[in-house]
Amino acid sequence: MNLLWSFFTGPWSSVWALGNTLDGITLLLTAGLGAAVAFWSGCFNMGGEGQVYIGGFAASVVLLWGDRYGFDFRLLGAAAGILTGACMSGISGVLKKSGAHEIITTFLISASLFPVADYAIAYLLRDPSGNLLASAPFIRTIPRILPPSHLSLSFPVALILIIGTFFFFRNTAAGYRFTIAGTDPEFARFGAIDPTRFWLPSLALSGAFHGLAGFFAVAGTYGRCHTGFSGGIGWSAVAVALIAGKYPLALIPAAFGYGALKSGSDSLLLSTGMSFESTAFIQAAVLFLATVQFKKVFRHVR
Repeated sequence: MNLLWSFFTGPWSSVWALGNTLDGITLLLTAGLGAAVAFWSGCFNMGGEGQVYIGGFAASVVLLWGDRYGFDFRLLGAAAGILTGACMSGISGVLKKSGAHEIITTFLISASLFPVADYAIAYLLRDPSGNLLASAPFIRTIPRILPPSHLSLSFPVALILIIGTFFFFRNTAAGYRFTIAGTDPEFARFGAIDPTRFWLPSLALSGAFHGLAGFFAVAGTYGRCHTGFSGGIGWSAVAVALIAGKYPLALIPAAFGYGALKSGSDSLLLSTGMSFESTAFIQAAVLFLATVQFKKVFRHVR
């Protein structure tokens, strides 16, 4: 019972734990939105993990360049992460029109660039004054809002993006075409809507959100770029998007629930010494039970 109590209350037990839990949820919200955008268009972006990683790396190069010459390049860093992720995923949108399946191409493009980023971080960006395979700390980062935790202004930005996406799909003609093209291609063609027109923009937008999550990670969570910083964010985002289904606002409780479970598992690992396999089992069991009726709750929220 004490273990379960620690599992559920640990993520909220202090300012530091609360802020770090919300910070992890921020990354899930942003990357989860990227995965969901692809799903809603009838595509599957399986390269999110690499887009987060390479997008964050590109943002880091820009941030370090700005620090070197005394410029505030945070907005340019965010743009670099967004454009990098959009290009990586957008290439798959182009290839999809040629008959290549985006599940394969998004994954292969991301997987092929992972070692390149690892090498660049470890040998080209590495701070020689430290022992980590990481760059020097950035001088200018995303402002923190709940010190001493890692929570930054990226959290409200992620919420705004999801709410804005909800209104786009619910209240605009373009959002309606986008949804119909993804959920019912045959009906879309009957209404003179070509579903193939949405493959490239949807995959590019999906990659853009993943790249933005990479920027949030390096400039907000860690304050530097280190090898492996993505830490499974892209894969967790796929789970969050699948839980939310076709309901944009459902991404918020899905990310909060998934993020809280992940943080609770980490809390058990640190406080009790429980094995990773045991905490993963608890996390999986709770996640399964919590999502059995999830879609019914949101079936009227469109």
